[in-house]
Amino acid sequence: MTLQEKIKADLTTAMKARDDERKEALRVVIGEFGRLPAKELTDDAVLQVLKKLIKSEKEVLSRQGESAASPYLEVLEAYLPAMASETEIADWIRANIDLAGYKNKMQAMGDIMRHFGANADGKTVQKILQDMP
Repeated sequence: MTLQEKIKADLTTAMKARDDERKEALRVVIGEFGRLPAKELTDDAVLQVLKKLIKSEKEVLSRQGESAASPYLEVLEAYLPAMASETEIADWIRANIDLAGYKNKMQAMGDIMRHFGANADGKTVQKILQDMP
């Protein structure tokens, strides 16, 4: 089952359970699918849509203040894959990347992001690289 199919099935479940918050959040996501040119979306494209919506929601919440909570955000984040922790990323970098081989340690980001893919946040990797000796 693709991620798109899972989201559509979860929408049906939310409608039957009369879970309005979940239903509305999933409808927004499915509405975004219609804006993309491909009829059959890949999981990577669906993840990009989810990340875009999450980023947008976080920006709105930051403008409203830190005390604002969003059930919409919780629903969206439930579909993201588990992110690699800072220690996992740092350990992998120490074991597999020779930072001395780069003029600037930020040049290693491409190799690191290729390895972790969607499971690592670029800002987190950048912070780890800056903190490394």
